Parts: sequence; structure tokens; C-alpha cells
Amino acid sequence: MIAALIFVIAIAGFLQFFVSYCRSLIAAYERVDLSDQAREVTGISNRHVAGQDFERLLQLVRMCPEPGDDGREIGAVRTYFGLLTIARAAFRKIAPALERRMERERQSCAYFAAVALDRRIAHSRGLMASQLSEH
Repeated sequence: MIAALIFVIAIAGFLQFFVSYCRSLIAAYERVDLSDQAREVTGISNRHVAGQDFERLLQLVRMCPEPGDDGREIGAVRTYFGLLTIARAAFRKIAPALERRMERERQSCAYFAAVALDRRIAHSRGLMASQLSEH
């Protein structure tokens, strides 16, 4: 019984740390403005991105060359987005205010993916410019 209690407390602690880590990543990315090129590629006209666009934006991110420093961050936010989706569905009927908060967090995750795409586009442009200057 004590082992089960320790296990539950450890999982709760891990989840608390994980959520804090993901929220800090998202907060850092929210301070970044998207470039005009990223807005054109994603179809985003302002800072508002729908939560349902997250998967589409991640597919675009996967198409770009990886700069090597954001793979874990994207994976963590993707897992966080999945947890938010489950929680949103669970709270839809019993706590509409909490469900709206979950949707706002999902929108923040989608903006995170848009900024990650913007970073990868900039990285690709840099690679292309360096290859052109070598030839």
C-alpha cells in the first residue's frame, strides 16, 4: 500500500513538473512574433491560432530540416497538447470554464508550433544561403 502511495505521489510530482516545463516553453515562444513568410505559409493573419491547427502546423514543422535544438521541446508540447485535449473533453460537460481554459492552452500550443515552424523556415533559408555562397 505504501509503495502504491509513493508511486502516485511521484507521478503527481512528475506531472506538475512536466506541465510547468511545457507552460514555460509556451510562454517563451508566445513572446516571439511570426515573420511574414511564416504567416503566409500557415495562413495566420494575427496572433490568434485555433487549437485545432496544432496537428497541421506540426506536419509543416516535420517537413522542414531540423536545426537540432527543438526536437525535445516540440515533443514535450505535443504530449502536453494531448493531455489538454483529453482534459478538455473530460471537463466539457461538468466545468465549462475549465474547458475554455484548456482550449486557450491548446491555442497557445498551436502558436508554439507556428513559431517553431518559423524558426525552421529561417534555419532552412540560412542553409540555402550558405550553400549558395559556397558555390
